Amino acid sequence: MNSKYKVKVNKTLEFDLTNKDVSKVDTIQTSENQYHILQEDKSYHTEVIQSDFNNKKYTVKVNHNIYQVDIANALDLQIEAMGFSIGASKQVNAIKAPMPGLLLEIHVKVDQQVQEDDPLLILEAMKMENVILSPRDGVIKSISAIKGDAVDKGQLLIEFA
Repeated sequence: MNSKYKVKVNKTLEFDLTNKDVSKVDTIQTSENQYHILQEDKSYHTEVIQSDFNNKKYTVKVNHNIYQVDIANALDLQIEAMGFSIGASKQVNAIKAPMPGLLLEIHVKVDQQVQEDDPLLILEAMKMENVILSPRDGVIKSISAIKGDAVDKGQLLIEFA
């Protein structure tokens, strides 16, 4: 499978990459966080200075320049397209399934108060368990599915009051 990624550098430059693109880069790891890269007959000394693996944000030094790098995979892009992006997340009033899957757990009840980033439910998709977190503080108005349901992409799962 050839996964796709959107890479943003310093929040201004964007690149679309695939696993195939990445595998073509001649890279040698020289220490735990340092790499030597040879690309089009040019040599680059790189170092991962800081990494936030969960949010896919990295600070990378290439030769003597420092860059902020954000990496989004296909699932991240799909979730963002459904209104879960950071800027839009405070306005979310409904949680819809970001992909088809099986509802393994529901961690909330109607009228329950939740905080931003509280786990709401677990959706199994592509043999992976995806914890869906609350995008904002609020009260659960309704739950439109039950544990064990097979859900379709875009199907309403939870509404906020």
